[in-house]
Amino acid sequence: MRIMAQTAMVMTLDKCLGCHTCSVTCKQAWTNRAGTEYVWFNNVETRPGQGYPRRYEDQEKWRGGWKLNRRGNLQLKSGNRLQKLFGIFASPVQPHLDDYYEPWTYDYENLVAAPASDDFPVAKPKSLITGADTKVEWSANWDDSLGGVEATEAQDPVLQKLRRDSEDRIKLDFEKTFMFHLPRICEHCLNPSCMAACPSGAIYKRAEDGIVLVDQDQCRGWRQCITGCPYKKIYYNHKTGKAEKCTFCYPRVEVGIPTVCAETCVGRMRYIGIFLYDADRVTEAAATPDEKDLYEAQLDLMLDPNDPEVQRQARADGIPDDWMEAARKSPVYKLAKELRVALPLHPEYRTMPMVWYVPPLSPIVDLLSTQGHDGQDLDVLFGAIDSLRIPVEYLAELFTAGDTEIITNVLRKLAAMRSYMRDITLGDQADESIAQAVGMTGAQMYEMYRLMAIAKYSERYVIPTAHTEDAHNLEEMGCSLDGDGGPGMGQMGGLGEASGRPMPVAVENFATLKARQTADSPAGASEMSGRVNLLNWDGNGTPYGLFPESSSPGSKGEPR
Repeated sequence: MRIMAQTAMVMTLDKCLGCHTCSVTCKQAWTNRAGTEYVWFNNVETRPGQGYPRRYEDQEKWRGGWKLNRRGNLQLKSGNRLQKLFGIFASPVQPHLDDYYEPWTYDYENLVAAPASDDFPVAKPKSLITGADTKVEWSANWDDSLGGVEATEAQDPVLQKLRRDSEDRIKLDFEKTFMFHLPRICEHCLNPSCMAACPSGAIYKRAEDGIVLVDQDQCRGWRQCITGCPYKKIYYNHKTGKAEKCTFCYPRVEVGIPTVCAETCVGRMRYIGIFLYDADRVTEAAATPDEKDLYEAQLDLMLDPNDPEVQRQARADGIPDDWMEAARKSPVYKLAKELRVALPLHPEYRTMPMVWYVPPLSPIVDLLSTQGHDGQDLDVLFGAIDSLRIPVEYLAELFTAGDTEIITNVLRKLAAMRSYMRDITLGDQADESIAQAVGMTGAQMYEMYRLMAIAKYSERYVIPTAHTEDAHNLEEMGCSLDGDGGPGMGQMGGLGEASGRPMPVAVENFATLKARQTADSPAGASEMSGRVNLLNWDGNGTPYGLFPESSSPGSKGEPR
């Protein structure tokens, strides 16, 4: 047994508002650069829907993730080593720009500089890739406006699979089903297929916290990783010729700060914590023959931090005591392993994902309430869970490889928690039979309520800081995500190689925007064509063009 630590996240979908605040703040922090116009490390999808990029779950087409070969061993769906060697110079199977969307802006210059006319000027959409006029037809969450209508039902891969499996039983009557939001980031898997697919070895999994990163100096732009990732959370930067992905905000995590998406989440639906797992058994668990057993196999990898034997082995494997303490307080361990209400996204991909989800119950409650039923009554809720087959089967295809029993048990626990806590809130005696009906105790039911409903900041984010003795190991060499011209973004060769000298990245890199705003010398004056962007000026210094030149004799054109 070899114990390692993994930083992980749990999202409770009942509390997701679909506001996209997480997407916007992530975009501003990490992908607000040339070459990443279409890139969303964090996006929020509306389900039912096609996802982003479109139909990324169709692995028959995209060939992402792992499969078992005839010997029962793991093999990339995109091909074995020999197949990948012969096709290394061919274009890999990957989404086109249309599957993402052609990023655009609007011709605001026409609004400002249009001559006087009887007609109102308009701001045409312009492609950020070509600069030409474009037509807006798709974006990162086009399903948000179309969710639950016939315009998208035929394209949802999960609904198509349900239709194939039970054509006579399942009917796409969206008035009887529900819509929910599904935020997605890189899964930072225990068995990442993107890392195995990379020919240049640029993708690696950090030993200290399990975060998966791309070494920008090592990346050669083969794009095999895009094919290998079944979640399609690796993107190609068309300017640098390199792959980029979610970094789990590692500079923040190293100093104990949650990721940007979690920090800014309006619904407080994200939890970050530590898992301890047996690294020697990851391949064995991922090779579990039956896809429906992969969830339990992944749970078995997660070790109990309160077990004395686990504690002893963890110390022998170099895990610090404060990380052990964080593992014992970890909200993700409680929700996934102890309470068993958080589930992995598409475990059938065999990547052992480390971003888990608590499936939504609210739409069922809302439906019952609109029909005149008591939406908090346990018997009514249990009956609704059993009768609403489409939602349960749909959720099962997302989180349990089609095993509806696991989804039903999770939804029953969530329903029982509501009924159990309603009695307490109304001042009645707690009914222990409610907890017992779902195999829990009253104390566990209250603990689940506290964690999911009223947990404080320090309970939702239990993030141990990096140790000074590991500082050198934590210096990520060649991250291009700091700004234009930063490390990993210079000295471009024909294939994207020789991308500049290695440079350590620290938490101070998040202050690069502030440094540009507060510099005494003007930033991007040539790009502004003589205009001054007051949003990027805080009063320090005098940007050129802010004040008109003096016309007094002998002034030599100096600003006032």
